[in-house]
Amino acid sequence: MTTTLPLFWHLSSASKKERIDASVKLIGALEQFQAQFTPKDISGPNSESEGEDEDEEVEGAPTSDGLDALNSQDVSYSIRRLVRGLASPRESSRLGFAVALTELLSRIETVTCFQIITLIVNETKAQGSITGQEERDILFARLFGITSVIQSGLLVRTGALTASASSAAQASTVTSYEEAITQLLFLGEKKSWLRESAWWTITLAIDALEGSDVNWKDGAIDITLQHLFIENSVWSPEKVALALKLQNLHPDRDWKKYFSPSFKNPDLLNVGNLQNLARILKESTTHNEDTKDVPKASAGSWKPQLHYVWDIILDQLLPDPNSSSPPKGSFQDFYRVVVDESLFSSTSSQERKYWGFQVFQKALPRVDQNSMPMLFTKNFMRSWINHLSHRDRHLHKIATQAAIEVQSFVQNNPHLGFALILQLTGGHGSQHFDKLTKTKTVETILTSMDAEGIKSYIEYLLTEINLSGTKGKSDIQTINTRRQWIIDQLGGLIRSGAIPKSDEWVQSVLDWLTINGLFIIKKKSEKSPYRGLHAIPSPPLSDDLRQSCRLRLLSCLSDLNGQMVVMKSGNKASKVSAVASDGEFWVSKVLSTIQALEKDSKHLSLLNNPDEDDIAPRNKALEIAARLRSIPPNERQEAAKGAELLLLATALQQYCVGDHDEVDTETMEACIDGATRMFPEEKKSKKSRKSTSNIDESAPEPIDVFVDTIIGFLEKSTAYMRTVGNQVFALLSGEVQESTIDLIVTQLERRDPAELAESEGEDGDMEDDEDDEDGEEEEDDESGASGEDSDDNSGDEEADLELRTKIEEALRVNGVEAATGDSDEEEELMDDEQMMAIDEQLAEVFRSRINEKKSGKGIDSQRDATHFKNRALDLVDTFVKKQPSSPHIIRLILPMVNLIAGTGLDEKQLSDKAKGILRSRIGKSKDFPSEVDKDHALTVATALHIRARKVHSSDLLATLSQSSTYVSKILIQIGAEKSLVQIYSQSLADFITRKNSALNTNFFLDFIRRCPATAWHLRGDLLQLLSNSVNTYRQLQVFKLLEILVGQLPVMGPITSSDIPKFVTSLEKLLLELATSACEETVTLSASQLKEVLKVGLVTAKQIQRMAPAVIGETWQIDAWNALSNRLGSCHFKTSPQLKAMCEQIARVVHVAGGSVTEKSGKVTKRKAPDSNRDERPTAEKGTKRKKIKTNKS
Repeated sequence: MTTTLPLFWHLSSASKKERIDASVKLIGALEQFQAQFTPKDISGPNSESEGEDEDEEVEGAPTSDGLDALNSQDVSYSIRRLVRGLASPRESSRLGFAVALTELLSRIETVTCFQIITLIVNETKAQGSITGQEERDILFARLFGITSVIQSGLLVRTGALTASASSAAQASTVTSYEEAITQLLFLGEKKSWLRESAWWTITLAIDALEGSDVNWKDGAIDITLQHLFIENSVWSPEKVALALKLQNLHPDRDWKKYFSPSFKNPDLLNVGNLQNLARILKESTTHNEDTKDVPKASAGSWKPQLHYVWDIILDQLLPDPNSSSPPKGSFQDFYRVVVDESLFSSTSSQERKYWGFQVFQKALPRVDQNSMPMLFTKNFMRSWINHLSHRDRHLHKIATQAAIEVQSFVQNNPHLGFALILQLTGGHGSQHFDKLTKTKTVETILTSMDAEGIKSYIEYLLTEINLSGTKGKSDIQTINTRRQWIIDQLGGLIRSGAIPKSDEWVQSVLDWLTINGLFIIKKKSEKSPYRGLHAIPSPPLSDDLRQSCRLRLLSCLSDLNGQMVVMKSGNKASKVSAVASDGEFWVSKVLSTIQALEKDSKHLSLLNNPDEDDIAPRNKALEIAARLRSIPPNERQEAAKGAELLLLATALQQYCVGDHDEVDTETMEACIDGATRMFPEEKKSKKSRKSTSNIDESAPEPIDVFVDTIIGFLEKSTAYMRTVGNQVFALLSGEVQESTIDLIVTQLERRDPAELAESEGEDGDMEDDEDDEDGEEEEDDESGASGEDSDDNSGDEEADLELRTKIEEALRVNGVEAATGDSDEEEELMDDEQMMAIDEQLAEVFRSRINEKKSGKGIDSQRDATHFKNRALDLVDTFVKKQPSSPHIIRLILPMVNLIAGTGLDEKQLSDKAKGILRSRIGKSKDFPSEVDKDHALTVATALHIRARKVHSSDLLATLSQSSTYVSKILIQIGAEKSLVQIYSQSLADFITRKNSALNTNFFLDFIRRCPATAWHLRGDLLQLLSNSVNTYRQLQVFKLLEILVGQLPVMGPITSSDIPKFVTSLEKLLLELATSACEETVTLSASQLKEVLKVGLVTAKQIQRMAPAVIGETWQIDAWNALSNRLGSCHFKTSPQLKAMCEQIARVVHVAGGSVTEKSGKVTKRKAPDSNRDERPTAEKGTKRKKIKTNKS
């Protein structure tokens, strides 16, 4: 046993791997011992064991278990030790010992089931007074022990014991089986918290019995039924689980005898049994003699884990599709009675509802399209919505898990998404499910559905529109609310980019909105291709709903304009917006529908009949749009599409004008004029061409007309027109000219709020109605343009009352009482002096009133101007993105900088947007225009530098730096390098010599890194300005610039051979002079500052050594650097040895560079000499180095 004893300790390890390893080693060793053992002949199980084991046994333990007769000493000891270990309180010991015992019993065939069960019972008896924890340990030990016997197969093992002399020693008998069942029932009755585990083990025993070949199987089943149903009259969930299992295994037995009188029908899942079954599954236990008053479970009996009986029930009600057994019972009735009316009843506890949610989660993956509606019952939906709606609800977490399960279920079964949405938004759910529950369940389900599911959902919504008025006696307000929700749902389907789109269902939604928003249906047409004509809504749609259909139509087109579609042309694929899969604009499809419906005067008519003056421009616009559509590719086709989209969108906007709105024909005519001149129709007559050119000479450029119209859309119109405007501008961006840029830039100029208010006041009376319609888009003005007369009147009355009070006070001060209208006395007249006295006070009252109005208008006007500039910046962003190499981009830089510099704290969003365009779009662009006005580019660069020298914002300075670098790239490309260097030279002088200069090193570092070849021309200015530095800090920053400049030498390309020696010589001289002055303390430098200076020399020496070793070897003086090294070691810098080391390192680099030059010259004259020199040079160098170090030390 010396080899197995250490293994028992590891069986209690917390590590699963260690427990398994110990079990494997233990079982392997015991098998070897058993194979070498010679069994004794015994006559029965009660013969005494060997005396050697007695020393190992605990005092009082039984020694007549018969294990020693047929098993080796190690095996019998291990069986007893493993059984006793089941009661150990150590962590994980019960698991480890149970696994080892199960495996050992399955390997040896020299023990009987009765022996082991008797041993387990004897070892787990309560002896004397024990604590509650000790009782718990021994009860669990007995449960685990019997479970090991069952899972090892010993419970139903056939045959006699190996090497047994007695023919009656069978491995398992019906008696041992009955003893196991009896012990398990005892455990379940002993402690209620053990009942579920004990009866689950009985289920394992029945499974083992059914899978065995023992000859006493029928008798064992009779014994099982006798103990479970005849002797035990109490029903519990565990008993229901076993009843269903046994009934499924033995359907021919008389189950009515076993189930009555608790259940009237022998089929437990029969509708007549569901009430009793619900009480059993909800209250834990019930007795057949007292079914009216079901005893409740004790307070500590509830567990969050769902009982295993539910798996057995669901397996029979909703079997797996691959299962051969048919479904039993009615799932709909079972779920309604047992789950919805029991677990989810209004009087049910939170714990029972928790179980109900778990049952829902278990049943959901099993249902199909037919059985899914059965899950979403009334009480369940009420509880689910209530607990989802607030995070502080007790069951919010489990309700959220259920919502996640629903979403995952639809992702795996997209074809069931439609049926699920019907339940969430149907009778037991809510149309506003997502809003009430603060989740995105419905939205997520819609995104997971396939195109067919979306089509089915749309068909359902449109059917609900027509049936809303036929469902009972609903009031008109309820019907309109339902219809408005359906209209919003249709818009939401198109708005969501995650929902799979198909032209078919998108077109059907647009057609329905068009018919109900723009037309009046006179007669239905079931054969019509348009779904909206198949039925007439009853009652008819109200004017508000028709207006909602028009607005939703425009918003849907706005959403479609922003969604990209992949278009394939040959082998190339490109992303296009605002079009269907066939390449046609969605706006064009809607207009085609309108034109087709206008011809069907039999079934419908236009809601608003236009005037003849409005029809002509519209038809002209549609005619020009059709011509633009036929322009061949590669001939300004993109610009033609932009003009076409603008014409179509404007035409549709006229159709959607309300009853009391005025049709804007000026915009339409402007678009027609621009399109006609930008894409003139081909004329055969020369005279017509001449006349046309003469007429157009004084007119603005067509692109300017278009952009001016787009700017008008951005300023006043709805989101639909703003989206169209941005899309059109993106298509027309290739036609932009200087005048167009100036037009856009004008919108970014800052205006005085008083001026804005004055201009707004002049036009306010004429545009009040138009402003009211913009409440949806201009959120900040909702309170002022709500359109409710009562609020406006009350506000005016309050203002008038305040003004009246001030006037009366002014009169009272001067002795004049206000007239009340109640006095019959003659009016007392004032003389001239009294009139002059109150004149100034009345004037002050009126002035203060006017100033209050102006200040209010000024704030609102400034806010509107900020929003408008944000939209104008969208045009700038689109232009830079679409035309990165346009020569007009440079014209945008200064206005954008002025905009950033002029914004206040309340306009931070505007400033950030402009910064993003300058830094990300322009500053980091890799495309530069090749044809730019040189003088204008120099003017922009100069202006940027002048502003950079004075600005005191690091953020704005970084923006100026990137903008300046972009302009520098352009100037270099057009050959203005000298002028650019001069501009940077002036900024360098300002930075180095002027203390209050706002420039910093990053401004120049950006230029050096991005334009290194041009920055190289600044080397002389840097060296020259070093001596004129305003202070030491600026001097050190110049050295930093020199270090970066030298580091860029490898990427500069070819450099004049005379440039480097002159630069290197001047730099060495400056470095030595400054370092010497620092040693002599004529210049104040700290050790760290001097280190930065010497670092420049070291970097230069190494860089020049790689590029031109002859230069550094010939120009730099090694003796001077050695002398400086000695001086640094003896002056006040001697406490900083790294300075001395840097000088020595520079000297070594110069020495190596000079040696490499000699080596190269030797190669030319003599081939062998360089080899000998190469062999001796390292030794000599090392010798010199050692000698130098010794000299310094001494």
